[in-house]
Amino acid sequence: MSSRPKSAEPKPAREERFAAQSWESLKASGNPIFETAREFADVFPYKIPAELPADRGVRHEIDLAPGSKYCVTRQWPLPRDRVKAIDDVIEGRRQAGYVRESISPHSSSTFYVKKATGGWRIVYAFNKLSDATIPAQTPAPRKDMVLDSMSGSVIYSAIDLTDGFYQILMRESDIPLTAVSTPSGMLWEWLVMPQGLKNAPATFNRIVSHVLRPLRDFAPSYFDDIFVHSRAEGDLSAVEVHVRHLRQVFQVMRENKLYANLKKCVFCAPEIPVLGCYVSKNGVRADLEKISSICSWPAPLSFVSGWV
Repeated sequence: MSSRPKSAEPKPAREERFAAQSWESLKASGNPIFETAREFADVFPYKIPAELPADRGVRHEIDLAPGSKYCVTRQWPLPRDRVKAIDDVIEGRRQAGYVRESISPHSSSTFYVKKATGGWRIVYAFNKLSDATIPAQTPAPRKDMVLDSMSGSVIYSAIDLTDGFYQILMRESDIPLTAVSTPSGMLWEWLVMPQGLKNAPATFNRIVSHVLRPLRDFAPSYFDDIFVHSRAEGDLSAVEVHVRHLRQVFQVMRENKLYANLKKCVFCAPEIPVLGCYVSKNGVRADLEKISSICSWPAPLSFVSGWV
């Protein structure tokens, strides 16, 4: 079984583990969730369905501070191969109905950053738009409450939601604000919520918390992470209860078209990474990778070095 510390492992180890996690490895390990997960294989697609999401009644809204003017960031030049890569990504988004050509007076530039698991991630410089946006007051999940809710459990799973932002429509009047330029000279605007907007995580968290509300006793969420935890109940073993809990979570994900990245999920494990810590039936422990610098700090050899 795999584990999924988002930034807790050295980069090469994370890349190797992500590459190794698959349906075949899940079956070979004898993981008890394999059959149920295969039944809900549409929740773990190799590629997210290219279609405009249905209107769920919740759209992302951008409220600008009074007096805000046009938000424009100049597009800077990029290497030729990156320009083509950006055009290819945008074309895929256009075919899915996520973006359309724009004549907006607003414009944010586009560039690429290296992904932790290899490859490149497309990024939009929404800095000026974010500075002009009134911050949402939606309460963020509290780490201590998530950890406390898992107390007493003995088996755990962690589900990593993927591309969830693209499952949320933009408010129609705010679509021109999302306009992004590309190095090839095109201007596009988003019909769904792009990553990088100031209040986008709050909107996404609001939807995930809403759909998982009936399951919150055993499936707390933290933005794009769902942590499922279980213990034995009556004549049912902890594993049986956990499989039942996961089935309920998968069903909610299917009904609401939320998708997960199989490579980054952990199923039926005695310990999982949770927000920079590790949680097990024995409690919460620190992630050794995160505290390695402190642990390896040399002991002071003199009174002076102790204060330097």
